[in-house]
Amino acid sequence: MSFTELGLSPELLRAVADRGYTQPTPVQREAIPHVLAGRDLLAAAQTGTGKTAAFVLPILQRLSTAPSAHDSPGIRVLVLTPTRELAVQIEESVKTYGAHLPIRSAIVYGGVPMAPQIAALRRNPEIVVATPGRLLDHTWSGNLDYGAVEVCVLDEADRMLDMGFIDDIRQILSWLPTERQNLLFSATFSDQIRRLSAKLLRNPVSVQATPSNTATELVRQVVYLADRDAKPAALVRLIRSGEVRQALVFVRTKHGADKLASHLTRASIRTAAIHSNKAQLQREVALEDFKAGKVDVLVATEVAARGIDITALPHVVNYDMPSVPADYLHRIGRTGRAGIDGVAINLVSPEEMPQLADIERLLGAPIPRESLPGGTIVSPRRSGQPQDRQGRRPGPRQRRGGGWSGLPGERRGSVGVGDREG
Repeated sequence: MSFTELGLSPELLRAVADRGYTQPTPVQREAIPHVLAGRDLLAAAQTGTGKTAAFVLPILQRLSTAPSAHDSPGIRVLVLTPTRELAVQIEESVKTYGAHLPIRSAIVYGGVPMAPQIAALRRNPEIVVATPGRLLDHTWSGNLDYGAVEVCVLDEADRMLDMGFIDDIRQILSWLPTERQNLLFSATFSDQIRRLSAKLLRNPVSVQATPSNTATELVRQVVYLADRDAKPAALVRLIRSGEVRQALVFVRTKHGADKLASHLTRASIRTAAIHSNKAQLQREVALEDFKAGKVDVLVATEVAARGIDITALPHVVNYDMPSVPADYLHRIGRTGRAGIDGVAINLVSPEEMPQLADIERLLGAPIPRESLPGGTIVSPRRSGQPQDRQGRRPGPRQRRGGGWSGLPGERRGSVGVGDREG
């Protein structure tokens, strides 16, 4: 199937062609006709499936072909999304696909002054893309009128709930007109998501973009076993060996992101870090430098990485393994996109073997183990351990039944304990 078969207008087909796309992705192929028909939609779509275009294209068609049902101008489409990075990505898609249409849009998110956003809202945009917290700020300040809203989109709804936005979302939804089209996109369908969809959606069409819990076939996954203290040296070796080129590296904490970025920089590797303690301008500059190839490694926390959209990202590195198995799919979904192969590298310490086992159960298959280039790296704490009574140092851990045996007296705790991303 081609885009021409989806019933899109010539202006939208031209914009799609300008991007070099000829065939819709599965979620676009399944969702677009239903959205054009005005149906409510419940879509399971992970990062990298083309879900943004799946709702942006039919929404633009609706706005360009159907006049507003209200006499006064106002917001006709509200898109709610969890992070400012994702909001920026969505609004860029609105501008890209709406390049040949006279449709105005605005974006509102926190961490920046409100004045420019107020000015944009006063220009009567038809589409507003927003994060919940800043949208509430504008609403309480009287900068928004929801009376003309025809379509409401909740993108990455599972993430918004995970980040504690459920009360904000309920408040915002209570202000919208009862008669509207609702589109809900989520990577996972938790019980909370199903309860929300039951209240929000009316007789929805369900779309499954990919089989549940399936990693993209374009991503090669590999595990390197490394002690926690040896991970910085292991990552440097992977980069210097050419095994890792440009990479998005996931860490658990903000402190951990800064510490790793400093270590890589000292190793003469072009590195930047992004997390919620960084100013918005710093984050935007780091991301643009990464996209432009001025930075080889972008170290990011889970939350800060939301919405990062890089078409030809060759590598994702899980420096800290995620605690929630579904987050693993989110992370590796940022590579292996647009028909380009990618690699997901996992640096797994003994303490993280339970998380790895949970991820492999989710995938339904083990992730291949490989040896680090140049052999195993002994961590500083292990190399400095005292000898036993026979004058021998404890040997390296041996894998047993999918895990490693701990050294005598070693405390087995969580990895990367510290400040968490808020």
